[in-house]
Amino acid sequence: MKLVRFGAVGHEKPGLLDSAGQIRDLSAHVKDINGETLSPAGLKALAALDPSSLPLVSGNPRHGAPVSGISKFVAIGLNYADHAAESGMPIPAEPVFFLKANTCLCGPNDPTEKPRGSTKLDWEVELAAVIGTRARYVSEAEALNHVAGYAICNDVSERNFQLERGGTWTKGKSHDTFGPIGPWLVTRDEIADVQKLGMWLDVNGERRQTGNTSTMIFTMAKCVAYVSQFMTLLPGDIITTGTPPGVGAGMKPPKFLNVGDVVTLGIEGLGSQRQEVVAA
Repeated sequence: MKLVRFGAVGHEKPGLLDSAGQIRDLSAHVKDINGETLSPAGLKALAALDPSSLPLVSGNPRHGAPVSGISKFVAIGLNYADHAAESGMPIPAEPVFFLKANTCLCGPNDPTEKPRGSTKLDWEVELAAVIGTRARYVSEAEALNHVAGYAICNDVSERNFQLERGGTWTKGKSHDTFGPIGPWLVTRDEIADVQKLGMWLDVNGERRQTGNTSTMIFTMAKCVAYVSQFMTLLPGDIITTGTPPGVGAGMKPPKFLNVGDVVTLGIEGLGSQRQEVVAA
């Protein structure tokens, strides 16, 4: 299934895509696409529905982030060897992870704000997993059983705030709109091999990133299992798993985003996103 949330900011409704790619309204069956809905029982109930029996959503409504009510937004850093190299950092011996503020979560096509004082606004196409069942001290072998589905994430970053202002990376990763997710959440059963997905990102129509999840240093299963050793993952939580090379900070000379720039990105089987940069 492809699960969506549609409508104005703060007033999104739950839905799913039918075989024709049209949104069907799930409001009569679930309150929202949240941890409860993404549980095995919740997904089983949705899978039993006949999409044609659900109300058809007309027009082209805004897509919100395809999950709500998350308890945490975890990001894995330096998870592609060639991205670590372009960043001038060694390949990590263990996964590097940090938290993005939940308030950065937004829809896949919402504008990206350039923060006040920003000088190095950057992009990162990433594969995100959304947790479906509580995960605490899970093994790598069982980790993906705790995943409800996958989605695209642009791990928008302000490199000055992230690397030159002291403290942790979180301050450069958490501004409002720095976490576009979607356009939909694709349930785990629809992805044959999560480690064989092509990914790309363009800025103003110019290709900047081309990659594949096959080149991740730490697999999705490893990432989920590893994070669960340090914190309990709850249904609805997001883990975004690193980016391939081609970020602005790694270009020679570096190139960063300015107001008016348009970023488009996509991952095989998961759709695409589009964001225009606006002033905060």
